[in-house]
Amino acid sequence: MTLNRILKLALNLKGAIVENADFSKNQYGELELTIHTRLSKKSRNRYPFCGRKCNIHDYISEKTFWRCMDFGPTAVRLAAKVPRICCPDHGVHTAAVPWARHGSGFAIDFAYSVAWLVRAGVSRTHVAERFRIDWKTVGRLVSQVWHELEADPSKRLEGLEYIGIDETSYTKGHNYITVVVNHATNTVVWVAKGHGKEVLDQFFQILTKEQREAIRAVSGDGARWITASVNEYCPNAIRCLDPFHVVEWANAALDSMRVDAWRRARDELNKMIAQAKRKKYERESPEIKEMRRHVDKIKHSKYALGKNEENLTDRQHERLSMIASEDRLIDRAHKLKESLRKVFKLNDPELAEEYLDKWISRAQRCRIPAFVELQRKIRRNRTSILNTIRIGLSNARIEATNNKIKLLIRIAYGFRNIDTLISFVMLFCSQIKIPWPRNNFIPAKIKDQNSLSY
Repeated sequence: MTLNRILKLALNLKGAIVENADFSKNQYGELELTIHTRLSKKSRNRYPFCGRKCNIHDYISEKTFWRCMDFGPTAVRLAAKVPRICCPDHGVHTAAVPWARHGSGFAIDFAYSVAWLVRAGVSRTHVAERFRIDWKTVGRLVSQVWHELEADPSKRLEGLEYIGIDETSYTKGHNYITVVVNHATNTVVWVAKGHGKEVLDQFFQILTKEQREAIRAVSGDGARWITASVNEYCPNAIRCLDPFHVVEWANAALDSMRVDAWRRARDELNKMIAQAKRKKYERESPEIKEMRRHVDKIKHSKYALGKNEENLTDRQHERLSMIASEDRLIDRAHKLKESLRKVFKLNDPELAEEYLDKWISRAQRCRIPAFVELQRKIRRNRTSILNTIRIGLSNARIEATNNKIKLLIRIAYGFRNIDTLISFVMLFCSQIKIPWPRNNFIPAKIKDQNSLSY
């Protein structure tokens, strides 16, 4: 077997003819293999967008270089003299080559190897170190692979019936992205920077009228901008409020009461200690010790109050019993929270509606400011809550997707470029599969996109 044949098979150089190879040292003093090639007659002078053969316009450089997969510890570069060609329809551009995408300095199999490892959960730092490339280059290659594998983004917007909408932060300083998930496939169908009605309107505006009318239900939290956007673009869609967020509202109201009770008890304890100091007592009195234990129990009862009643430990049961005997206000608020949680366990929509109305009535008359305000909020979202019980649609899938995004950001140690983050999210949280490069590796979608007959 000739050297030309060996290198073409090893580096997947279909459409190229190997002329020679030599070793040199790069800027870091590492040994590097450069393979000099020329295009075959069939692949020569192909326009990168339409694939037609065109006349040579000029040569702007002696040779162009592309980074290929390594040979063991040795980095490999591919060199070829590529002209600029003139197409009657598209103008002057650099001619296409079969082993790399137009405008990229990396071979196709190199880019897909990088994206495959990132998709497998390897951090960008380790991938950059393994392939001897810049940290930012990893993000650019992942974006390139995503755009190639998903040549037609409108396909993931087809068949939407049940969708979930939520926002999640991606950096400190309240920087958010809005995420839309298809409940049927449990995949992300749309991501954009920011949150609010103006951002969500962009999603509905890219849908056709038929696609908007096909949406039957939309789940999300109680954000008014989600409701306003859904009512404007999908008036026939059913708005569902996620049960998790409703119970979270109750837990927040209950925790605010716990904090107030702890502060009152702490202030009382400080007064008792100040009085003891003025009287110059050497030891703490039993009353101060008992008050100190009371303050600590209130302070550390957050998880006991917020936890589901059936999941409490024995120690947490004791804390709740102590609070019930010493602070009746928090005890009543805790019972209100538990009764609200039971609303979502009822399978009968009519019974759930009756139970919810009774809860609103009780909360309205409870004389607890935090829960009086909570019942107003639940009253405003009453229809959405009952729709959730009737349809059984929650935001659990999109919350799980948000956790994946947080993990993705953590593995990458953050993203400076929002477009790179969106590329990662769409690649990780969609149905796109990244193939590992093998012999004769040219993905079918890429060939269809460029219309090149290699």
